[in-house]
Amino acid sequence: MPISIVRFRSGTNSTWGLLKKDRIFALDIPCTTTAELLSLGLEAIKKYAANAAKGVAIDELQLESPITAPAKVLCQGANYRQHMIDSGMDPDDKTYNMFFTKSTASIAAPMGVISKPNFVSLLDYEIELTLVLAKRTSSAVKVTKENLHEYVAGICIGNDVSARDVQIPQMQFHKGKSYRTFCPLGPVLCLLDKDEMHYLDELQLQLKVNNEVRQQDSTANLVFKPAETLSEYSQIHNFEPGDVLMTGTPSGCALGLPSPALVKMSGLLPEAKRWELFVKMQKKRPQYLKVGDKVVSTIKSRDGIIDLGQQHHIVENAK
Repeated sequence: MPISIVRFRSGTNSTWGLLKKDRIFALDIPCTTTAELLSLGLEAIKKYAANAAKGVAIDELQLESPITAPAKVLCQGANYRQHMIDSGMDPDDKTYNMFFTKSTASIAAPMGVISKPNFVSLLDYEIELTLVLAKRTSSAVKVTKENLHEYVAGICIGNDVSARDVQIPQMQFHKGKSYRTFCPLGPVLCLLDKDEMHYLDELQLQLKVNNEVRQQDSTANLVFKPAETLSEYSQIHNFEPGDVLMTGTPSGCALGLPSPALVKMSGLLPEAKRWELFVKMQKKRPQYLKVGDKVVSTIKSRDGIIDLGQQHHIVENAK
């Protein structure tokens, strides 16, 4: 069975715990970072789990992100079939991944606040299955279904929160997606062994805003699967244990792309005017996050074996 690890606040310290049903059992693990935790190995973590202390109800604890610094946040863009189609791409004709990164400073707790900067008016959400990497690399590697378990330690929920009016007009993916609280991760870090890697193709993602389903899809519809993605990413990045790979988001984001005809017409306008028109049109879309909105994200398998918990956030103005 997969092991569900959480991290919670205990006094002034952070403690690792084992989640079973709705109770958390503190683990006496001598490490403070995700990298140190994963370096123990799955079998050692299972032994700590077998000796877990008395459980506490999950709603009595303050959960933190199970992903700690140092950790690179690697990302894929447009990786679900319907999302590609909605973006004007042909998923059957796509021959390369779209890669970008988010800053470590954007990593946030799985419950609490998404802070909206006062200069951002187009705040978007993107639920994503997030791979937690297991192995240090120093060169390009060939990852396959057979050795995937050597490179992926486990999975968690991620939300690639995005300031579209920074990301797109400024052509700044990293900047527009890296403000503080823009990368909630967790609450559950689900550790998988070799025989459980098949679940990566069988997970159901759902994101709601104010109880309205905005995004819903299955990882069966990923265009680029984890093994081939990690192989390609290893050509430009070294991996470290505890790094994460966000694997793309389903359709249903707030961002609405203009028609090809409108894109062609706007191309005749001066750049400043073109982006002014883009922002004006996007502001008419009611899907963008507003202060007070409640965002809930879940990822689980149909058979109930994998359950990555729930992310709960309220959008607030940044202080």
